[in-house]
Amino acid sequence: MAILSDYEEEDQKQTESVKKPFNAVLDSSDPLRFLQTAFEFVARETDLFKKDSVIKDVNGLVRSVKEKLDADERKRKEKAVPAASNGGASVKADNKRAKEESSSSAPYQSGSAVKEPTDQKMEEANDDDKKGLRAPNNGNGLDMENYSWIQSLQEVNVTIPVPPGTKSRFIACEIKKNHIKVGLKGQPPILEGDLYKSVKVDDSFWSLEDQKAVTLLLTKQDQMEWWKFLVKGEPEIDTQKVEPESSKLGDLDPETRSTVEKMMFDQRQKQMGKPTSDEMQKQDILKKFMAEHPEMDFSRAKIN
Repeated sequence: MAILSDYEEEDQKQTESVKKPFNAVLDSSDPLRFLQTAFEFVARETDLFKKDSVIKDVNGLVRSVKEKLDADERKRKEKAVPAASNGGASVKADNKRAKEESSSSAPYQSGSAVKEPTDQKMEEANDDDKKGLRAPNNGNGLDMENYSWIQSLQEVNVTIPVPPGTKSRFIACEIKKNHIKVGLKGQPPILEGDLYKSVKVDDSFWSLEDQKAVTLLLTKQDQMEWWKFLVKGEPEIDTQKVEPESSKLGDLDPETRSTVEKMMFDQRQKQMGKPTSDEMQKQDILKKFMAEHPEMDFSRAKIN
């Protein structure tokens, strides 16, 4: 397991550093060439690339930067939503008052009342509660009291708030194939439990963001299944309401993209009470077989 963290102050004092100039120009149309130049410079001037863990460390650094950019983008979108909703607050208030006035002045009518969209959403939420399922958050995960998690088909991201100013050396984090444990040293764990499914330990990392939150990136072993929960014991989410980011399908290889599109199609079919692609294929095979053997009786044939 790789750990992305700040060096301790004591280690910084003891380590002798030699500063050497690095001259390179970043061409925005070819950023990888700039990275290659930087890596070659580091390889010449340091022993970094002589370490066995260099690939894992660099990979972890790239993941950490990408994760931070994604987190900043999510924060930007979250800030934009309230701003847009506040713009129509007065209109909604006027509409609400108008509905209340019309309902109070209108005579009583028998029959069923018309359901508002909000009522339908509340009924759906109540149905999930009856089933013991929760609706997923915007990241297809769940917001818990002490932490939150989101997921894609490939990985799970966990965010655990810690007291502001926390140093990385105070963090205790264990990521195992089927178990995680996160907290502050000398205190009970904030999050601990057996995972829903196994993860790739070598491709899973943790980092301290702005000294106020621990973030975990867990790479799934099975990258074709949505997790119903993070650790055993927490509520399950309704995976039929998971919304994959279709904009990212183009980044997948053809085989994986085909599988994801099939899963999305089957999910929509189940929600509408219609047969999945596998069930449709079985029905087609049976119809073809029946057409080729009219002498046989298929009146009791069933597809399991």
